[in-house]
Formats: sequence, structure tokens, C-alpha cells
Amino acid sequence: MALAEITTRIAAAEQAAGRAAGSVTLIAVSKVQPGPRVQAVLDQGHRVFGENYVQEAAFKWPAWRAKYPGVKLHMIGPLQTNKAKVAVDLFDAIHTVDRPSVAERLARLADARGASPDLFIQVNTGEEAQKAGILPGQADDFIAACRGMFLPVVGLMCIPPEDEDAAPHFRMLAEIAARNGLSGLSMGMSADFETAIAHGATHIRVGSAIFGDRAPR
Repeated sequence: MALAEITTRIAAAEQAAGRAAGSVTLIAVSKVQPGPRVQAVLDQGHRVFGENYVQEAAFKWPAWRAKYPGVKLHMIGPLQTNKAKVAVDLFDAIHTVDRPSVAERLARLADARGASPDLFIQVNTGEEAQKAGILPGQADDFIAACRGMFLPVVGLMCIPPEDEDAAPHFRMLAEIAARNGLSGLSMGMSADFETAIAHGATHIRVGSAIFGDRAPR
């Protein structure tokens, strides 16, 4: 499946949901993808990409950014506090603010830099023990705490359990966002992005459907 097909499907999903054309941002997830595949998507004009690993992104993106103006880079993988300083310099948005220690580190960096990437709080909607994220019942308090640290929280992110219908998880995330006055919803991947768009996604994260299967890391 190619970039053009994904963008066509996004447009159709926006229309089916009664949403404005272009209201959904496609994040092309380029983690551990071979360089020629990523460059091919850049050559087609796409400029919004997602990476999971700070070190990998720092290695490969500076040269591409110099060659392709307008690239926006989103951190969509777990953020270790010891990588936060590099991350805030590299990424335009971080989607995985998932615990108080990360929020506190980002707040200190934002204060020192006078600026911060846009931030999404990751919510563990399935309450899975092995998965990162704030539990739904703690989300309101955590959002308030992040705002109290003057962090630029623009939305929420979730990754539904693989073996469950994603729709209830997308609905839950949208409800938490709405009651907290947040407009950003980072949800939906290759297999379920149309469902996410129907439930209000503003950012979808699509990798394999654009690039093909990932290379071994």
C-alpha cells in the first residue's frame, strides 16, 4: 500500500465522518525503515514523520531536514528521562508523556529553553500492566498537574489493546480530552485509522501501510 492510497482513504474517512478535509494529520511512522523508503516518501512531498527512538532519529533526520524544508518530527515511542534533552531539541511534538517523572523533566527543560515541543499525554485506555500511560481514572489529575507546570499539552494519545475493538478506546480518549478542553487526539494506526477518524482523531500514526514491513532493528 502506498502513500497516495492512504491519503485517499483518509480523505474518504474525513468525508464519511462529516469532518473538514485536511483535519487529520498523517504521521508517517518511519522508525527502523531503510533510508531509501523514507526518502521516497519525502520525495512525494510528505513532511510529517514519527520516530520511536531518540538516538535513531538524531542520527538520520538532520540531513533530511536540511534537504527537505518543512519536515515536522513527532516522537511516538516511550521517552526515557535521560533522553529528554535531546528529544526536546529534535522533535516538534512528543506524544508519550506517560508519567510524572517525564512531565517534570520536560517542565525543567522548557523553563531552561524558553520553549517546548507540543505535548500529548499517553493514556493507557486498556489499563494493560505491560503498557505505558496514565490510567484513565488518573488522567484528569495528571492533565491538571501538567498544566500547573505550564507544559504545552495539546492533546491525548492512546494505543488500544491489540485483541480488542479499538472503537471504545478511541471514544474514551475523546471523552477525556473533551472534558479537559483538549483538541488533539493522537490515535489510530495502519489497521484502524479510519475508525479513529470517525471518533475524532486529529493525528493518525501509519507506518507499515506506507513503507512496508519494518527492517530488523
